[in-house]
Amino acid sequence: MADPQNKIFIVEDDVEVADMLRAFFGAQGYDIGTATWGEEAVKLIQEDVPDVVLLDIRLPDINGYEVCRRLRQNRRTQHLPVIFLTERRERSDRLAGLEMGAVDYITKPFDIQELRLRVRNALRRSQLQSLHNPITGLPEGPLVKEQLEAHMQKAEWGIVFTAVRGLDKFRDHYGFVAADDVTRAISLMIANAIQEGDGKDHFVGHVNAESFIILADLTNCKELAHRCRSRLQSSVPYFYPAIDRQRLAEGAKERLAVEVACLNSQDGNFNSINEIGEALHTLLG
Repeated sequence: MADPQNKIFIVEDDVEVADMLRAFFGAQGYDIGTATWGEEAVKLIQEDVPDVVLLDIRLPDINGYEVCRRLRQNRRTQHLPVIFLTERRERSDRLAGLEMGAVDYITKPFDIQELRLRVRNALRRSQLQSLHNPITGLPEGPLVKEQLEAHMQKAEWGIVFTAVRGLDKFRDHYGFVAADDVTRAISLMIANAIQEGDGKDHFVGHVNAESFIILADLTNCKELAHRCRSRLQSSVPYFYPAIDRQRLAEGAKERLAVEVACLNSQDGNFNSINEIGEALHTLLG
């Protein structure tokens, strides 16, 4: 059975095919969404992003290629797995679909069990990719939790936590590309701060899109936090266009801010990740 959180969105104007797919995948445990028009599909998918899309090319309004193109242009859906499900068998159609970024291209009539396996494989590939942040390539989610739990089992340990405040407002004003550049630049500066130290490898990951965690040694935790703080805070003005730096220097409220906190095994008896999170929250105020 499927993970109950997995949602498949079916874009198909043939009512019989759509009903069959809805019934089959619904019985497999998937949450199902459907649309028969391309414009409707784009709107619904962007409002509630599914885990995979089954997309017909021939639709009553815009075609499936245009639906896929619009999904790729939207930040929330640009990496969404799309499987074309169509009567078009020409090589040029298949290449066009794959060039749009589709993960698979299946022609009708199709074997429903083969389609089930292709959907499952697309979901697995997507879930593996989701373990790493698409902007920085750093691990996030379950990988970070796993590493942090193992780190806390050591007799002596250190953690450096870095948070970027104001990134949402920065993104609204300067756009997604500029905000992504900030996140990427911060990850590189953290890597450089680590390399300037004792040369040891440290695990670096995302707690969320705006924050990073470094799993360090007790002996170098505070020094590493100091290097990160010094490097990052002095770099904040350069994330902005030159024309805006003077205004920001005068204390504009929307200015980005970088906060760094250090926690180690001598700061208390921590028994869970939640307790670590609460302590870091207190340190950052």
